[in-house]
Amino acid sequence: MTETNGLVRYEAGVGVATVTLDSPHNRNALSAQLVAELTDRLGEAGADRDVRAVVLTHTGRVFCSGADLAAAASGSLGTEAVMALLRLIVELPKPVIARIAGHVRAGGMGIVGACDLAVAAENASFAFTEARIGLAPAMISLTTLDIMDPRQAARYYLTGDTFGAPVAAWLGLITVACGGEELDGVVDGLVAQIRGTSPQGAAETKKLLTAARRQRLDTAAPEMAALSARLFASEEAQKFIRAFLEKRPPGPPGP
Repeated sequence: MTETNGLVRYEAGVGVATVTLDSPHNRNALSAQLVAELTDRLGEAGADRDVRAVVLTHTGRVFCSGADLAAAASGSLGTEAVMALLRLIVELPKPVIARIAGHVRAGGMGIVGACDLAVAAENASFAFTEARIGLAPAMISLTTLDIMDPRQAARYYLTGDTFGAPVAAWLGLITVACGGEELDGVVDGLVAQIRGTSPQGAAETKKLLTAARRQRLDTAAPEMAALSARLFASEEAQKFIRAFLEKRPPGPPGP
């Protein structure tokens, strides 16, 4: 079964559901529509007893660019919906594998971090860009800080520097970096291995692996969503967002 309408495509194969972000016109940004459709498609995969694993991938050169800045400029950014999406990936009773053939920025990093496994082509790039535009990686800290070396997390959180897939693997943000021509083979191999486990075994093992993360989400998610909303609405962040949308320099940093 294949569903192709909207911004997120869904294809159910033998034991695997492939969920594809298909909004390349805005670099698969986390618009309200994309977040809602992705939430629905992941819920569908989670409820399908024939699905043993979920592959989350994308069209275009960007896996996910993060927040929809046009929505952020208009004050309609749904931080709580994004937080719920990250929680859904973590709590889904099936392993979720990110297949990354392009670039990942900001909120997209949180999605990659929320997945159980992540495979990226070596020419993919990654960056926590929030601090550069008056924000902080608030919500996505709940799905990335626990899998990265603290000193290295501090480096990339504070500088917004871009790094490649081999570094992302070294940091623990992704599972494997491979040649682009190897990407599908590596993902298919992981899916095959998961299909060789029992559904109950995979679900319960995922619960063990995500126990501390789920506890952090329970306690810190409201605070992080509120912090993100406050920063997006701030004068400093709005200045950077408007400059980005108008394709002009933002001027000197600071208020």
